[in-house]
Amino acid sequence: MEFDDDAPPPGASPWVPGFGPGRDLTIVEHDPRWAAQYVVLEQRVRRALGTVALRVEHVGSTSVPDLPAKPIVDVDITVPDPEDESTYVPALEAAGFVLAVREPWWQGHRLFRHADPRANVHVFGPDTAEPYRHRIFRDWLRTHPQDRERYAAAKRAAAAAGGHVMEYNARKQEVLREILVRAINRAG
Repeated sequence: MEFDDDAPPPGASPWVPGFGPGRDLTIVEHDPRWAAQYVVLEQRVRRALGTVALRVEHVGSTSVPDLPAKPIVDVDITVPDPEDESTYVPALEAAGFVLAVREPWWQGHRLFRHADPRANVHVFGPDTAEPYRHRIFRDWLRTHPQDRERYAAAKRAAAAAGGHVMEYNARKQEVLREILVRAINRAG
């Protein structure tokens, strides 16, 4: 089990000009409306991309019942080649998604933001590990209440420390990875 924490190459930034890490670290109790918001987002993605969207998944804390979360729906999209932005960026932008992050050095990752409903939409290729990890983690937390509560406590503590979302993510990372490694090992 390895985690790729590589910094951007010298002189590179993951942020598209005009964007940076969010500062809203508000954690709220699980909202059952998040599932319906995901359905709206999935339909927009599928209409925009058609068969270019090989897979669209609701991931992250909003996809786990009984888990507190920032009220921002996380969506993973798998496309054949994230480097070929012409096959998906214009279509997603026309559907109201805004490209905010471009990280070709980290699993080809792209991140789009969506305002209504609020969402972070991650784009990856079919041979990357991160979307699989997201699904394994989601499914584990759905069926393991002790780990769900442990992760919830880590999220609340990370948010209470303030700062921006990248700092928040770093503060909860140890607990997340410990749970994820156990879930992956059990999944085989």
